Order: sequence, then structure tokens, then C-alpha cells
Amino acid sequence: MGEARPHRVFFALWPDAAAVTRLAALAPEMAGADGRAMLPATLHMTLAFVGAVTAAELGILADLGATVHGEAFDLSLDHLGFFPRGGIAWAGCRQTPSRQRRLSGQLCDALRGAGFAIDPRAGQVPHVTLARRVRSPSLPPLETPIVWRASEFALVESHLHPSAASYRTLARFSLAEARTD
Repeated sequence: MGEARPHRVFFALWPDAAAVTRLAALAPEMAGADGRAMLPATLHMTLAFVGAVTAAELGILADLGATVHGEAFDLSLDHLGFFPRGGIAWAGCRQTPSRQRRLSGQLCDALRGAGFAIDPRAGQVPHVTLARRVRSPSLPPLETPIVWRASEFALVESHLHPSAASYRTLARFSLAEARTD
């Protein structure tokens, strides 16, 4: 008997409620008439995309996430962008926080060390996808940055559906508050 349907997973940061409210308000504008705005519950920033794994590998990934230690940081989304290849409209950071770069790097290193293949392009432009299938993006200026405190990251499973994706958090991992000594 073969393995059941594989699980599609990634590690991510989830914005807080205030950031979700602001991002969700931007999404329809970014989608325009031809795109599909992301649902508020799906707004996230991917740290490391793993892809399809077996049920047995889910436990390995949860254990691996627990070995990655980082410090909490403030994330400031201060500009909007567009990836023409996938028709993706997004919000991102002009300057990626060093703590976020370290966290993503540690995750990718740990994943590679455990034998998982990681797309080298993943995480090059940290962003929150606001709309998909966009043909002619509207990129209004982002007058006030959208800020949230990243105090944890998560292992997330995605389920792809014809109209949208849904996500389920499998494990959460706390980030330490920075010491001030």
C-alpha cells in the first residue's frame, strides 16, 4: 500500500490582526479587475518553502523547527511590488531585518542538512502575497508602513483548491525577545 497524499508544507511568519486588516484592505486594490485577492486568513510571509513531504517527514520538520532559535523582530512592510511571471502582487520590505535573514538562513541550512531540497530563489524577496493572477497591477504608494512584531514562526500545511488555498498551522515556534544587557 502506498503513502497517502503528500503534505505540502512551508515555514512562515503570520502577521498580527492589525497588519492583516491593513493588508486585506490593500489586496482587492492590488488584484484589480482581473486578479484574485488573497483571503485575510491566508496572508503570511514564507521563510522557507519545503514542498511535498510524507506524513513521516512532518514529524521530522516539526522537530527541526524546534531546533532553530532566533530573536523576535519588528517587520515593516514599506513597499508594494509585482512578480510578472506569476502575476503576484505583494507587500514587502525595502530592508529585510537582519534577524529575519538569520532565521530564514538557519531554517534553510537545517532543512538542507536534513536532506530537504530548498528552492534557492525562495526568500530572496521576503513578501506577503496580496493577489494572484494579476495582469495589470495597481501599485499605489504605501504611505504608512505595515508593521508587526514577529515573535514566532510556524510550520504550515497548504491545501490547494481550484478557487483558493487554505492553510493549517502544524506547529508554532517562539522567537526569543532580545536581551537589553
